[in-house]
Amino acid sequence: MTGVVHDFQMPSVNLFGQGTLGEVGLRLKNLGCKKPLIVTDQGLHNLGYSDSVAKIIKEAGLDVAIFPKAEPNPTDLNVEEGLGVYTSENCDSIVSLGGGSAHDAAKGIGLVAANGRKIHDYEGLDRSENPMVPLVAINTTAGTASEMTKFTIITDTSRKIKMAIVDKHVTPVLSINDPNLMVNMPPSLTAATGLDSLTHAIEAYVSTAANPITDACAIKAIQLIPTYLPRAVANGADLEAREQMIYAQYLAGMAFNNASLGYVHAIAHQFGGFYNLPHGVCNAILLPHVCRFNLIARKERFAHIAVALGENIEGLSTSEAAEKAIAAIEKLSSQLNIPKGFKELGANEEDIEILAFHAMDDACAATNPRKATAKEIEHIIANAM
Repeated sequence: MTGVVHDFQMPSVNLFGQGTLGEVGLRLKNLGCKKPLIVTDQGLHNLGYSDSVAKIIKEAGLDVAIFPKAEPNPTDLNVEEGLGVYTSENCDSIVSLGGGSAHDAAKGIGLVAANGRKIHDYEGLDRSENPMVPLVAINTTAGTASEMTKFTIITDTSRKIKMAIVDKHVTPVLSINDPNLMVNMPPSLTAATGLDSLTHAIEAYVSTAANPITDACAIKAIQLIPTYLPRAVANGADLEAREQMIYAQYLAGMAFNNASLGYVHAIAHQFGGFYNLPHGVCNAILLPHVCRFNLIARKERFAHIAVALGENIEGLSTSEAAEKAIAAIEKLSSQLNIPKGFKELGANEEDIEILAFHAMDDACAATNPRKATAKEIEHIIANAM
């Protein structure tokens, strides 16, 4: 008799702690790289981050090129332009520098560089044939965990939707999480990316593909976030809070990279693609609404989440304890000044039907613990407006 097979994927090498950025040049050299392309966003480039990384790489004896145009929600056009720079500069590897947007853009560039065709051809699960060019991911936010996952989210500009590319070949060979790179992250971005990581952990924990390894990662992340995220938002220079949030978001990444996600992400991707809204904020708004929908499918697990979030469930029924998890999520979002709904961000109720239609087809929907109809997805979105 054959049981369910679970695999567990993540980068082969991962560096954590203050000063780990200084390793990037030597690590690239040891990988046999000659000329990496640094993929980053314009803001980090203007602040000199990419030049600092380039200097470290050059000191190791390597050449380097820079593509500083990763967009907040990277698009197919963004990938195409970056690929042009990668090719014209004769690069053989990539260094992504930033948060999820830079990592996703870099993954898209690297995937097409190694496999040809268009980025659209890789939408879905494991569509590529060849391993991506070597990718070293340097993280500057604590939330997306894109520096260590097989997930790449790219906006298709013609359809105005986010393509979920889930492919083992886009996993970086090395991730670097240095808290010194995060001290200047604004409070609003710290909050949004931190709640993104909470969403990863919760969706992975209630996923139909969860297993004891992903459970352990998810629960530990859920325990860390309520303690250290408010501290990091209150004081960006709190290095203990920054470092603990690195571990929290990374553990959440380990969980969802292997157990996948659910309707929060399936719907959030549509808001990001349609309105170009920040991914972490979309997740934070949707999380309590989707949790409430999923409650009947995973009451015991939501009771565990309540405990991990610091709630006292003594004397409560399983249903009452599960409800406390949702209340705790809403309280944390309120403390961190997350918008209460999508109308504040310019979303329109007349778009609900098309948003729900595309959410049903998103790759993340497959592992949601409760199966929804299109009308039920529309209801979730309406409640989040």
